[in-house]
Amino acid sequence: MSLNELLHYLRLGGVTLALLLIASVVALGVAIERLIALWGVSERSRNLGETVHKHLLRGDVAAARTASERSDAVVADIFLAGFDRMERVRLSGGGVESAVERERAQVGLKLRRNLWILATIGSITPFVGLFGTVAGIMRSFKDLGLDVEAGGTGGTATVMTGISEALVATAVGILVAVQAMVFYNYFQARLSRVLVELRLLGDEFVELLKERPSPPAPAAPTPEPAARSDASHA
Repeated sequence: MSLNELLHYLRLGGVTLALLLIASVVALGVAIERLIALWGVSERSRNLGETVHKHLLRGDVAAARTASERSDAVVADIFLAGFDRMERVRLSGGGVESAVERERAQVGLKLRRNLWILATIGSITPFVGLFGTVAGIMRSFKDLGLDVEAGGTGGTATVMTGISEALVATAVGILVAVQAMVFYNYFQARLSRVLVELRLLGDEFVELLKERPSPPAPAAPTPEPAARSDASHA
């Protein structure tokens, strides 16, 4: 298709085709934003998980918390929620599971941000394209009626040309929907794997937090020997 033909179809498509092109650009923008946001999420989370687990195996909770605070991995928020809960209860980890699970759910919502836009574009753009096609066909038959009223032959050539041009809106709508749904399904599959990894890291974190070695008990102070009375001053 030449540039002139493309511009011709864009001009005939009008507002409908412009909306479809905007939707395509938005879908591409969301896909790029999510790709950047999810880049390296699993690797950074695994690296932080290994570091925190090593510290907890040694019973060094302070070092594990410091590593979580300094990390930009998404799993760091999950670990910090567990540490905060543990410090509040001051027991053997009671309530840590629920705190970790709540934070994991919030992290999942953050990772899924803007994916609804892709789903919406994928579901409505075929209907937008169909609307443009129906409007184009109505316009073609209107032009046919005007041609007959003006003394024309009412041949089908003009109508078929108009209908073929109107069908471009449906074709573009389907292409935009396919584009959006491919992006959406890709990110859904990737996020499913990431969330499973976060769940496994969180479960192992809770287990190690409960089973961490207890800190050594402080040594009891040795009593001072009682002062003996000096017999010489008796």
